[in-house]
Amino acid sequence: MDLSFLVVVVIVTALVFDFTNGFHDTANAMATSIATGALRPKVAVALSAVLNLVGAFVSTEVARTISSGLVDDAKITVPIIFGGLVGAILWNLLTWYVGLPSSSSHALFGGLIGATWIAAGSGAVHFGTVVQKIIVPAVAAPIVAGVVATIGTYLVYTITARARKKTVDDGFRVGQIASASLVSLAHGTGDAQKTMGIITLVLITSGSLAHGSRPPLWVIFAAGLAIAAGTYLGGWRIIRTMGKGLTEIESPQGFAAESSSTAVLLASSHLGFPLSTTQVCSGSILGAGLGKRLAEVRWTVAGRMALAWLFTLPAAALVGALAGRVANSGNAGVAIIAVAAAAAGLTLYAAARRKPVTSNNVNDYPSTPTPVTTAA
Repeated sequence: MDLSFLVVVVIVTALVFDFTNGFHDTANAMATSIATGALRPKVAVALSAVLNLVGAFVSTEVARTISSGLVDDAKITVPIIFGGLVGAILWNLLTWYVGLPSSSSHALFGGLIGATWIAAGSGAVHFGTVVQKIIVPAVAAPIVAGVVATIGTYLVYTITARARKKTVDDGFRVGQIASASLVSLAHGTGDAQKTMGIITLVLITSGSLAHGSRPPLWVIFAAGLAIAAGTYLGGWRIIRTMGKGLTEIESPQGFAAESSSTAVLLASSHLGFPLSTTQVCSGSILGAGLGKRLAEVRWTVAGRMALAWLFTLPAAALVGALAGRVANSGNAGVAIIAVAAAAAGLTLYAAARRKPVTSNNVNDYPSTPTPVTTAA
């Protein structure tokens, strides 16, 4: 297979991942606004799509971390990157199918690390960077966001305790539109960069760009457009879990959760920390649930989400390692992995259509055990 053609194949695969990132992570920005009625479902995803596109042009610091800091770009090949992307895409589709808001970012990192490790050796993975800029922030981010959201929610309800409930709810629904928009902007700023970093890494590996190069303008635009298109489709299954599964969200809680997420995400993006938007937003929603007196938190759902977070990096790494090993064996290997990945993706899509979740039933969460009531 001609190298230039293979580069095109991998770039297209990277944009497919970016697309799945968009519909997988729409819930991060818009789940609470949809749950409280601040925005209609289709309006919410359209607004989020536009702001994801705009956010892609805000910064490229995270892209540089991925393209030059995570793995040794001198030791990997284009097929290895292809294998890593396949691992990330398949994990995204699987968790979307079961409605779990796992981290697209960690799926990407896991797939790339697994493929690189198995094909180029452990020396090609910069484990110091992995720990410093991925694992430590992954542990800290949801905790920080949750604490900020808990405090913010408590203060909001304390300050507005004597106001009419309808006035408070209406006011915070308007505020939610602004705060959800900022989360969407932050998501585009952080997550589109990850695909930019992968495409830039492909171009460096193939010799099309010099080591340490920033993403070209066309890469920024393509990544922004792909994530915006995926966002517009709306990952309704995960939106339902985030908006209705963790806790019954009211508009003041939604505003506090979204504001907390925005602050953490924008700060991390400009510092070059590739945080998981999913973990930050999930932590904020859980914190908002805890911050309201007598709030109801579904700890069973929270536990399932935590398990998904825990397994995302190693599971994507395992699939990425297998795909990278086969793809790195030659043209036939690339073709085998491409066909297998397409078949797996179509199978999950067909299965999802049997029990569809759409904009019409996104707020109808299935019956679950009675949530645990917490006092704040």
